[in-house]
Amino acid sequence: MSQDVSENRTDASTEPTVTLPVTPVEPPQGFVPANHPPANHGPQRPLRTASGRNNRIPVPVVPVSPAPAGAEARRAENGPPHAVRGVADPARNNAGERHWSPAPNRSAAARPATRPFVRARGRHAAMSRRQRWETRYVRTLVLADLAAGTGAGAAGFGLRFGDEVTLYNRAYMLLSALLPVVLLAVLAVSRAYERRYLFVGSDEYQRVIRGGVGLIAGVALLSYALDLDLARSYVLAALPSAVVGVLVLRFALRKRLHLARARGEALRRVIVVGHELSVIGITRQLRRERYHGLEVVGACLPPDADGVGVRGGPLDLPVYGTFEDVASAVEQADADTVVVLSCPELDGAMVRRLAWRLERDEVDLVVASTLIDVAGARTTIRPFDGLPMLHVEHPRLHGGSRLVKDLVDRVGALVLLMLFAPVLLGVALCVRLTSRGPVLFRQVRVGRDGQMFRIFKFRSMYVDAEARLTELRHLNEHDGVLFKIRDDPRITPVGQWLRRFSLDELPQLLNVLSGRMSLVGPRPPLPTEVAAYADDVRRRLAVKPGMTGLWQVSGRSDLSWEEAVRLDLRYVENWSLSLDLVILLRTMTAVVRSSGAY
Repeated sequence: MSQDVSENRTDASTEPTVTLPVTPVEPPQGFVPANHPPANHGPQRPLRTASGRNNRIPVPVVPVSPAPAGAEARRAENGPPHAVRGVADPARNNAGERHWSPAPNRSAAARPATRPFVRARGRHAAMSRRQRWETRYVRTLVLADLAAGTGAGAAGFGLRFGDEVTLYNRAYMLLSALLPVVLLAVLAVSRAYERRYLFVGSDEYQRVIRGGVGLIAGVALLSYALDLDLARSYVLAALPSAVVGVLVLRFALRKRLHLARARGEALRRVIVVGHELSVIGITRQLRRERYHGLEVVGACLPPDADGVGVRGGPLDLPVYGTFEDVASAVEQADADTVVVLSCPELDGAMVRRLAWRLERDEVDLVVASTLIDVAGARTTIRPFDGLPMLHVEHPRLHGGSRLVKDLVDRVGALVLLMLFAPVLLGVALCVRLTSRGPVLFRQVRVGRDGQMFRIFKFRSMYVDAEARLTELRHLNEHDGVLFKIRDDPRITPVGQWLRRFSLDELPQLLNVLSGRMSLVGPRPPLPTEVAAYADDVRRRLAVKPGMTGLWQVSGRSDLSWEEAVRLDLRYVENWSLSLDLVILLRTMTAVVRSSGAY
């Protein structure tokens, strides 16, 4: 039955507006307005009644239906709910007290983090991840250096005194125990643990060598000044072996790091800032040389760039905006490094403001120089009337450093000839017995300053290889002036094995001993190749050719001609003894890997 109430309805617009007085309610003790949003500040709303409803709004009366039959019996049988089982405790219902408590709320942000890393205060999340693996790497370096010092001390003591401990050699036993600590201190003073010198490059090895030479010189001066009767055999056995052990262990740890980076681990997430062509070039290079540890995850382009070449194609690189959006791009891409390429839009003031923005999260800022393949050792910043000027020194192609290199080459070649004498004899017998022709292959090559000389190699081809070159010229797989075929039919079965492990190049030690070649340097070219060189490529002839070099340890024949030339020019411009040592160490792993050897 319905009731019509339309006749009792009145027009609300004709009634006067009544403003009800609002009485502000005092907050409880300890209430702080800052704990609440600004919209809640001001007059407080009236409190609700005990029933939880506003008493100004009439509540409709709803008839309560009678309980079904047997409900009381079932309620008595089931018992009280678990929430109220037992004696009720009014103190447990303290939601209001928790709400008005001055203590901070226990929110989700205060709970233990579920991420696999702990973010340091004031650091970006990606920076925290990088700090974790870098710290672990430095800790491993310290342990490796201690192990090298301990082994060198034990080896020096054993070689000089044997296993017997006497009253005379107890002092040397104490020196052997202190050698790891002293070695660690010397390396720390030489800044061999600073992270900017680690992970890639030859600066780390240079500092180890300088620290080792300083340690040997310091011990010699101290023993002379204090008139200490030190056993020379112990000093000459312990200290040099400690330096060599540190170098070998650090090289092994770096190779392990490079292998991890090849698997996508221990990488820096990089945002590249610059023009589209420059971004494409640096991204391709960093993806090809992953041992540098820089993974490009995004780019920021000029406002007028469409970014089609960056977003599409094999590059497939996200574009996060323009030069003004670098800081937000770091947050979106979770990056920890920003690489700024050379472009006229990014002047000094803009780069300085960018550095201020990235400083809060300690995101690294790297400004790429326009000086291609010029090492930092040749560049120094010198102020000129308040303006910093970048001074570039000439490469060390002459002078005392070259005399030291020639001495090291000839002594090293003599030592290697004596060590590999059995191998040389065995390879010579294999070549002689398996194919007709001479054991050694002699060929004219171009050396330093365009001088001709004859190179020696073990013969790895049949005797008619030069005559068959013309008919195989169309099968060339290299993109430059070199002639390379992966499955060359002119190579003998023994020659394939020799080329795989670079044993055919061992007779070049005779060329090094005679002064025509060096242990490390550019590849010795043929006269026909030099005739096709461009003017820039002729720079390779400024130094002696080498048995190994950056080209050989970076992929050999698998590299393009432009990449091979770039690596050779980089060596010419940035030569150093420590770089030669790094290349020699990398040569051993390249020979075992045998990639690009054909």
